[in-house]
Amino acid sequence: MIKTLRILGNIEGVSYLLLLFIAMPLKYAYDMPSAVKITGMAHGVLFVAYCLLLALCMKKFNWTLKFGAYLFIATLIPFGTFVTDRKIKLLPEANF
Repeated sequence: MIKTLRILGNIEGVSYLLLLFIAMPLKYAYDMPSAVKITGMAHGVLFVAYCLLLALCMKKFNWTLKFGAYLFIATLIPFGTFVTDRKIKLLPEANF
């Protein structure tokens, strides 16, 4: 389950970067709002899936609310999920 959280976090992080650095400039510089519509929808679905899986992992592995909040807030920051991926990888329950 943790491996799935890490993979989903990385995919969600890439979708966020695509939205911010590719789709948004296309929308405003080249008048292509469909880029944001498509990328934004994909990112939204991935974000919700990540949040749900994070809640399940918090319950299953008895993670603290502080750690869960840290992982959630990291999803709001560009490149944040890539930093937290390393921290999750070092958890003892991530190695089975």
